Amino acid sequence: MVQRPQHLPADERRAATVEAVIELAAEQNPAEITTTAIAHRMGLTQGALFRHFPTKDTILEAAMSWVSERLMTRVDKAAQGAGSPLAALEAMFLAHIDFVAKHPGVPRMLFGELQRSGKTLAKTMAQTLIEQYGGRLRRLLEDGKAAGELDPDLDVDDAAVLFIGMIQGLVMQSLIAGKVGQIRRAAPGVFEVYCHGIRRVR
Repeated sequence: MVQRPQHLPADERRAATVEAVIELAAEQNPAEITTTAIAHRMGLTQGALFRHFPTKDTILEAAMSWVSERLMTRVDKAAQGAGSPLAALEAMFLAHIDFVAKHPGVPRMLFGELQRSGKTLAKTMAQTLIEQYGGRLRRLLEDGKAAGELDPDLDVDDAAVLFIGMIQGLVMQSLIAGKVGQIRRAAPGVFEVYCHGIRRVR
């Protein structure tokens, strides 16, 4: 557990709260995380916590915003440094895997939000994140076709779904095994199999 100073500016306190939630999500069912547990993790009273977040849902919304911003920044930066569309796809894939390995509570939160019944802002944010991610993938896949790297008949919608599905599959298996960090070892081989299916045959 990370020790946090008792007196922080409001923005830093909100950021520390999000970090505490993501830590807790790595250890237990995110749906069962209580404001009492969050406050205890931070060394605060619930009253101090509620001065920054009036409800548990507003904490979850802040956490989803943190995830969206950090993940998309990470994968965008990885893709921008690549020399070709296919290299950018691989960089995105490995950057995403690394993000999950460093923050194992994130996929548990995402899966948890998407399984919640009814419409919540946090759930909508999770859905928006997946849609934005898919849009970036489809653009890269189209660029790869235009550059002659990828199969000209490739269905980019299906390829984008498969890309996300590979990450979800690796994450789910690692969660079941209780060894999220191991996904880094499996990721390069899984992506190479994906490449065999989308590359242009010379």
